[in-house]
Amino acid sequence: MTPQTCQIIGAPVHTGASQPGCIMGPDAICTAGLIETLHALGHSIRYDGNLRIGKTAKIHHNNQALKNLAEMVEWTNLLSNETYSARQKNQFPITLGGDHSIAAGSVSGLAKAAAEKGQPFFVLWLDAHPDFHDLDSTESGNLHGVPVAYFTGAEGFSPYFPPPKALVKPGNVCMMGIRSVDLAERERLSNSKVRVHDMRSIDQNGIAGPLRSFLDRVKAAEGTLHVSLDVDFLDPGIAPGVGTTVPGGATFREAHLVMEMLCDSGLVSSLDLVELNPFLDERGRTATLLVDLCASLMGRRVLDKITRSY
Repeated sequence: MTPQTCQIIGAPVHTGASQPGCIMGPDAICTAGLIETLHALGHSIRYDGNLRIGKTAKIHHNNQALKNLAEMVEWTNLLSNETYSARQKNQFPITLGGDHSIAAGSVSGLAKAAAEKGQPFFVLWLDAHPDFHDLDSTESGNLHGVPVAYFTGAEGFSPYFPPPKALVKPGNVCMMGIRSVDLAERERLSNSKVRVHDMRSIDQNGIAGPLRSFLDRVKAAEGTLHVSLDVDFLDPGIAPGVGTTVPGGATFREAHLVMEMLCDSGLVSSLDLVELNPFLDERGRTATLLVDLCASLMGRRVLDKITRSY
């Protein structure tokens, strides 16, 4: 990958998740060496510390299960502006969560920047969950389960959320690693053009072929690609530091292969790293793996990696 100016955006959001701890995620990823690793690969770094929101007034909604709706609305506004600004400056935003609710804002801002540049915008969603609920369909009320529905224009978010700065076409979203889907999400997915490669499909067909096909579409459209990586995309055996462990996730080599292929494509212009919960991690094991995966995306080859014990 050619050297980038990486804008690190710390988003210590934990109000969208069911377990506390994600608030420590951005600091843990930086402690694991993200900035030093990117510097070593030749990239420039801009990082002004973690973002914060102020106090919020409660928002009332008919779905009494919803938790922290006002906080997510504020984070969505803030992160949308941050990622939009970074892309307007031709920077490579790396948004560090925090839980996956941050993608409502990060993706919305990136989509607007791409639209203004006349670039088709695509999203690779690496996650055990599709996060395709709206505000009415979620039964848990945990708002890390709604961002994809929001940024693809599903109904049910108005007037509570601001309209997305630019919508992402559902057909431009590719999900990989999916293995935990609620009934309401399954129905919505079946009626959408979102491409879903669940773990059964990956077990049967491998991970390289579906990813290569998606990257070919992005390239043919002369598009730009955002990658949103949730820790639970990975098997909990290699990444225990997450509050939503789902067995049967991507292996160490599958995850690195995805990142290496993305690097080779030259199509990626932004990244989310989300759902790291250091409180549940084992001596920084998951944080270190996230840094290594980011390094693979940003240009480090297998032959460049120094062997160390895990």
